[in-house]
Amino acid sequence: MTIVVFLMSNVIVMSKLVANSDVRLDKAVRTFVSKVGKESNLTIVDKDLTYKNFLSNKMLIVHSIRRGIPYELYELIKERTPFKQEDWADFLGVSSRTLLRNKLKSNYVFESIPSEKILELAEVTSLGKDVFDAEEQFYMWLNLPNFALGNLKPFELLKDSYGKEMVMNELRKIDYGIFV
Repeated sequence: MTIVVFLMSNVIVMSKLVANSDVRLDKAVRTFVSKVGKESNLTIVDKDLTYKNFLSNKMLIVHSIRRGIPYELYELIKERTPFKQEDWADFLGVSSRTLLRNKLKSNYVFESIPSEKILELAEVTSLGKDVFDAEEQFYMWLNLPNFALGNLKPFELLKDSYGKEMVMNELRKIDYGIFV
């Protein structure tokens, strides 16, 4: 009985941490989008924009990529993904040391190509967490060979945009109950 109570309290603590992380990420997104809106002469209608809504607004994503993702926002997005620092470095085409140096630079903003990759990986992670009941299931799915993806691991396909689209399409099929 004590073990069950202990496990339950860990779940509550974890959900509070995730909720706090969501609040920080939503706030960072609103701040960033506000700057993007001013620089691009966009009128941002949704003043309570969330991270999830941000990822579904393709025009806002385009303007955000062109402006560049600030390192602080990247850090918050990175916390929500299953990827390690080395994975991110590989995805972004830089060394882990370069990522660490960029972190030390005041107000560092990624160029458009790495910004696009950051948002692509954020989209995959967001959809994957929605499709699977548990984050662990999604993370396991990313690392298992998938027949529908040519027996490649979905993780291996995330290095380029076409592979990312293949992974997104497969996640949508799973969500719709279409299993190949």
